[in-house]
Amino acid sequence: MKKLSNSYWPAIFWSAIIVILLVIPGSDLPEEASFLNIPYFDKWIHFGLFALFVVLWCAIVRYKSSTNTIKRNFILVTLTGILFGYIMELVQKYLVANRDYDMWDVVADSAGAIVGLIFSLIVYAKK
Repeated sequence: MKKLSNSYWPAIFWSAIIVILLVIPGSDLPEEASFLNIPYFDKWIHFGLFALFVVLWCAIVRYKSSTNTIKRNFILVTLTGILFGYIMELVQKYLVANRDYDMWDVVADSAGAIVGLIFSLIVYAKK
């Protein structure tokens, strides 16, 4: 039996959560919630979603990588996270009702992915 830290399931689960949250139709999102009054609240959500995405996938990659390739593989995970965020914005624009493409969401996704990379390099790359 695999240890949870060596399992793909947390990263797969989190990736699915991101997809589910980002394809909720705009009409199903809460209109007047007090937490939505926080400045740039939605950008912080995007930031956190993609930071954790990179951290969880890097946690797996560290077991699958040699010492020589771990940093390169972490960067590939980060680039994948950034591309994933961009593609999800296109999905929102073209396939999800009442949702739009927002370049600042892509920026927040990318910033979260990069912070996830930095965290992973500090915590996981100490092989």
